[in-house]
Amino acid sequence: MSEERNSATLKKVKKFIGAFSLLVIAIIIGIYFSTGIYQLNPSEVGLVKRFGKYIRTDEPGINYHFPAPFDSVTVVDIRTVRKIEIGFRAISPGRFTTITKEALMMTGDNNFASVESVVQFRISDPYKYAFGIQNPEEIVRFVCESVIRERVAQRDIDQVLTSDRDSIAMEAKKRIQETLDKIGTGVFIDNVKLQEVYPPESVIAAFDDVNAAIQDKEKIVNTALKYYNDVVPRAEGEASKTLQEAQAYQEIEILKAEGGVARFNQILIKYLLSPDITKERLYIETMERILPGQKKILLLEDQGTLNFLDIEQVLKEGVVK
Repeated sequence: MSEERNSATLKKVKKFIGAFSLLVIAIIIGIYFSTGIYQLNPSEVGLVKRFGKYIRTDEPGINYHFPAPFDSVTVVDIRTVRKIEIGFRAISPGRFTTITKEALMMTGDNNFASVESVVQFRISDPYKYAFGIQNPEEIVRFVCESVIRERVAQRDIDQVLTSDRDSIAMEAKKRIQETLDKIGTGVFIDNVKLQEVYPPESVIAAFDDVNAAIQDKEKIVNTALKYYNDVVPRAEGEASKTLQEAQAYQEIEILKAEGGVARFNQILIKYLLSPDITKERLYIETMERILPGQKKILLLEDQGTLNFLDIEQVLKEGVVK
């Protein structure tokens, strides 16, 4: 009887142990498969590989993949803007240190300039960025520095320090993007900006003098343009006024001449019809125009005697009488 009880108890223990083992195994398997659950932030995507081969891209949110060694996930942030500092490094907010080796660049006229620049970029193709190349950020840094040096070397020192800073940045952005696309980095360049551009310390004073001279030149040019813009319109206005007056005078003289011709033609017609009467009339009209303004007149009589007639005296005597 005792042996039967022991056998039954042993069976129960074995059964309990078997059930507990199955439960433990199930829990272990559950925990194992639960390791495939992962979450992606709004700016991230997950590149899933199965046995080392890329199979899909998971979007932001909660996702699942088979646990290792079946699947693995490479998380890539594709929306955050990344920054590469060339020629300097940010130590803390508002504090920087210059990296002279990176900043010093040769210009086209064999001078040197210290050029500190910032390149901002985002990941446009996460697959290429994660799997296409090794150390993609180092490659982006190398390409950016090389292209900026190339653009600086195409200009003389004055252009680099003053007028062509924006042009260098725009040309560098285009060239960097073309080079990175050709390599297949999966990177999009947002912006290239030259932060600080200044000559080496040994020639800073000379360049300050040059900049002051350039500013004086611009001031003189602006003053001259202001004077030009004031004088030229007034001169053009005077010229236009004179031209209009000349045209008006021309029209008046032409009308007068045409009127004189018309009057002469009328007199000619009358003269051809009655020469003596016309002569007499013309003589009288001429005397009417001449005599009112004369104070003394010489008269020639038929006998050839030349008499002197004082109009003022005649008028006085007429008044006295």
